[in-house]
Amino acid sequence: MKTFPLQIVKPTGVSFEGEAESLVVRTVGGDVGILAGHTDYVTPLGMGTARITAEGQTRYAACIGGLLCVSGGSVKLVATSFEWEDEIDIPRANASAERARSVLDDKEHHTEAELALAEARLKRALVRTGVRHF
Repeated sequence: MKTFPLQIVKPTGVSFEGEAESLVVRTVGGDVGILAGHTDYVTPLGMGTARITAEGQTRYAACIGGLLCVSGGSVKLVATSFEWEDEIDIPRANASAERARSVLDDKEHHTEAELALAEARLKRALVRTGVRHF
């Protein structure tokens, strides 16, 4: 299978750099798949599971926010948050989800800003705990 140069960058540094056979990632408009020869393309990223196939092996990650850019055959994914499946602290994500649910279940005692923050935290936690082979 043909490959393309892929670089995945997150705030703490480079998470992947090399040749990839495919990339599937969630954008704000839905999932998009990238293969070698893809047309130039730029889109903001949403929250979801990323699937990267390189050297015949497929890896999964929680990818939350950022930007995907395909230019001249090269692909760069700049993520706000990017965690490989084996790096995700599931107990921590579950605890975060429970704290968020607690706030959302008690709407009367929280501001709209607190509720919006809790909703975002719950979504992030669900993405992290939901990273599975799809």
